[in-house]
Amino acid sequence: MSGPPGRAALLLLLGLPGLLSAGGGGGQPRYEPTWGSLDARPLPAWFDEAKFGVFIHWGVFSVPSFGSEWFWWYWQKEKRVPYVKFMEANYPPGFSYEDFGPLFTAEFFDSNQWADILKASGAKYVVLTSKHHEGFTLWGSKYSWNWNAVDVGPKRDLVAELATSVRNRTDLHFGLYHSLFEWFNPLFLEDASNVFKTRKFPTSKSLPELYELVTKYQPEIIWSDGDGNAPDTYWNSTGFLAWLYNDSPVRDTVVTNDRWGVGSICTHGGFYTCSDRYNPGHLLPHKWENCMTIDKKSWGYRRNAQLDDYLTIEDLVKQLVETVSCGGNLLMNIGPTHDGRIAVIFEERLRQMGAWLKVNGEAIYGTKPWRVQNDTVTPEVWYTFSPKEGKVNAIFLNWPASGMLELSEPQAKFGETQVKLVGYEEPLKWVALGEKGIVIALPQLTPQQFPCQWGWTLQLTDVN
Repeated sequence: MSGPPGRAALLLLLGLPGLLSAGGGGGQPRYEPTWGSLDARPLPAWFDEAKFGVFIHWGVFSVPSFGSEWFWWYWQKEKRVPYVKFMEANYPPGFSYEDFGPLFTAEFFDSNQWADILKASGAKYVVLTSKHHEGFTLWGSKYSWNWNAVDVGPKRDLVAELATSVRNRTDLHFGLYHSLFEWFNPLFLEDASNVFKTRKFPTSKSLPELYELVTKYQPEIIWSDGDGNAPDTYWNSTGFLAWLYNDSPVRDTVVTNDRWGVGSICTHGGFYTCSDRYNPGHLLPHKWENCMTIDKKSWGYRRNAQLDDYLTIEDLVKQLVETVSCGGNLLMNIGPTHDGRIAVIFEERLRQMGAWLKVNGEAIYGTKPWRVQNDTVTPEVWYTFSPKEGKVNAIFLNWPASGMLELSEPQAKFGETQVKLVGYEEPLKWVALGEKGIVIALPQLTPQQFPCQWGWTLQLTDVN
């Protein structure tokens, strides 16, 4: 239901006092609209167990599909030469960014097909850009008059279609990205010129939109972005999050990120993103996510991309393994076309990742970081720990020519420790190296006998 917000929600949306004095029902804790209270909320367990999600950047920027999803800003505001020249060469004088809206047609968009590709990728959640900084909403928002996918372009509720297909055909958690600010919205520009002392834009646009998204589509991830250099108090982020965690229809399962206003990133919110393509290479004390792109240069689709602009499956497996061993989740981005296709190179990468996870998923899903993250002797070996089975997983990205793999970290016990190559039946022979360390004899396999390509998993049981 997407009926009018109740009094409690309205108070929070508008940043007014007068809520949370009453205790919550059902013994659930009530969260105050303060970072101290909100940051204490435990992250719902499903998110850490999921490990891998797919990000989808889709919008009016998919029409020019040139350079970047920041096309409008680079062309009109920064007046970057390649963008200005592209427009002069290909569009008539006076053509505006708004004129791209009707050209965002989505005629080939088949949400069932997208859901099947997402399922085949092995991802456990998906995050769709419901609205990027251009302000165009992929649902028929009543707060985005004539600049939404139901009124302009496809004349379809793209959010509803994908949400329905993902829920009906997969076990993925459905999430939505939402940009707080909009580059050229007059209300936002007016507030910015008043150094955010006025709050016309968040109270009439951003916050009602967020409320509408949550009540209508019940996303289990709210992936916020684009603070517009305004503080969280301008956005009333803590008020919205208190409602989300206390009273929204997804209060028990929803996860959020850390992009809720200047100063909140890597400090406040649910999981931390810290920066785009964040991959620290060491263990962090707080749950984090590495959001990155298969196309190295853009989040949105680019018609002018070259083959070597795309990460290979070897690159992507390495990103996943490094990220998970250090306690993070990987959110891997694709950019569909203006007509609603997932380009075949993105589809291939997603299906390759799914094939790899089909073999090695037990070393990824539901794991915890081990006492060390990577091996100190053999490069490109990353560890995870499977708590239920008590197994240490050593994922190695290079198959040694000698057939011998040395691991410096595991402490093996003679007669007890077992080593198995995931996807291969026989246990492997090994020799301990004094107090710590082990050398494992890998099986001699023909290419057809390899359990997978692009990285392999050793499972060690009964090691200290």
